[in-house]
Amino acid sequence: MSSDTRLAFAHPSERAEATAPDGSGGLRDRISLRDYITEVEIGAFQQERGHLQRIKFNVVVEVEPLTGPIDDDVDRILSYDRVTEAIDAELGAERLNLLETLAARVAERILLEPQALRVFVRIEKIDRGPYSLGVEIVREQGGNPEAAVETVEDPHPRVVYLSNEVLASDRIKTLVDDMSADDAPVIFCVGAADAAAPQTQVAMAQRRIDLLAIEQNAWVLAGRDKRCVVVGTSTELDWAMKNGQICVWAPSKIVLDAVDGPSADPRDALALVAWFADHMQAAELVVVGADAPACTVPVRVL
Repeated sequence: MSSDTRLAFAHPSERAEATAPDGSGGLRDRISLRDYITEVEIGAFQQERGHLQRIKFNVVVEVEPLTGPIDDDVDRILSYDRVTEAIDAELGAERLNLLETLAARVAERILLEPQALRVFVRIEKIDRGPYSLGVEIVREQGGNPEAAVETVEDPHPRVVYLSNEVLASDRIKTLVDDMSADDAPVIFCVGAADAAAPQTQVAMAQRRIDLLAIEQNAWVLAGRDKRCVVVGTSTELDWAMKNGQICVWAPSKIVLDAVDGPSADPRDALALVAWFADHMQAAELVVVGADAPACTVPVRVL
């Protein structure tokens, strides 16, 4: 077996040693986490939604060697807990489809630690069959500027709910003008149209149908005012809010991917929007043409 092939299937610690940068002599300090197993809902396939599966992490972090006496002081080293905390933080942030995305985010979070120089992350699904499916990545400080963690403060949007009566009225242009008059990012939300949606006895299928009914109405609003752009992912919402784009929320992906998803039925549009306002840490929820829902953020009724 060639050395490249052997290393491809070796533990990340062996790869770290074998691929140490020139001049280091393979003498970088390393800390490792082996066979850390946790349960999570992850996967792009429909059969993986709504089910927990075990995934296994192996992580090796190359660290800046300490100078001077350590004095047995835990505050002078990169704690093992920081590695497991990075994993748990990314698992808790949102539901992900890809192991590649999870591995990259864990690596980026670990590299925020000042002592960390390079990190190897291997993640495997161990419940998909009589084998393990996985990915392994390597990231290093300064090696991938595009993978840097965004440090701009997250915006706190104004979430605006419009009733169907308001949506059908001639007030839309004025409302868009008023809600976007200041620098606060704006996300408009609607419920489903008054027409009945198809019905099924399968709860998951019905949930998707009801969410898609809301998205159809979102496109109606976008058709009423070309400044309003239908957006369905957290990444695109983040970009839009930071770049002054007025959004209309398409809820399917964010609701279905949320770790702590809403308990509200999608047919209860106001309760769903109240969850979304809390999820987005909104500065306020503005309700136009309906009564105020229970909400953890400030609510204004017009």
